[in-house]
Amino acid sequence: MTSERQAPLRAAIIPVTPLQQNCSLLWCTRTMRGVLIDPGGDLDRLKGAVARAGVTLEKLLLTHGHVDHCGLAGELAKELGLPIEGPHEADRFWIARLDDAGAGFGVPGRVFEPDRWLADGDTVRFGEIELDVLHCPGHTPGHVVFFHRPSRFAVVGDVLFAGSIGRTDFPLGNHQDLLDAITGKLWPLGDDVTFLPGHGPTSTFGRERQTNPFVSDAALAATT
Repeated sequence: MTSERQAPLRAAIIPVTPLQQNCSLLWCTRTMRGVLIDPGGDLDRLKGAVARAGVTLEKLLLTHGHVDHCGLAGELAKELGLPIEGPHEADRFWIARLDDAGAGFGVPGRVFEPDRWLADGDTVRFGEIELDVLHCPGHTPGHVVFFHRPSRFAVVGDVLFAGSIGRTDFPLGNHQDLLDAITGKLWPLGDDVTFLPGHGPTSTFGRERQTNPFVSDAALAATT
């Protein structure tokens, strides 16, 4: 995403939990109102980052229901009086298991109910920013991606990484669904789109189409 001072949207990455999950703070530069996407834990760190950025939070957004992405989202929402939007309701299964899910990962989790489940084609808004919602199942059945079209910027959670793709060996994961989501939902957005994944560094769709060993054009052609 562009870092120019007058860009309408700014983003900061705040890694949280022992799994180093990329919680992202997005804000509208005209209004300084923003959102946290996937505030899975380390709430004091997140609140400190928001305060340092001078941002007023409007809501919390979730890409999917895994504990490192949303384990303490409900607790933060209660503390700050904020609504939670996302993920798709197909991830209700995962959110209902949060109290137990974190034990194996060392990440605390608390069950909650989002204020709004999201579906493909929805939009979410904060400040003067509007994000498109794309339902991208495979890693989990209810995973969603957030896309800011004017900035050519997407927050993709655990669908796609720099040099890799999301795991599909968890309950309700589906490898073919994940490949279909990447090629059918993400690639059409354009090679110039910069994406922020749930773990690791940012990349572009174009770079992954050239080099990603799982979903590059060459890798996919070799499997057909």
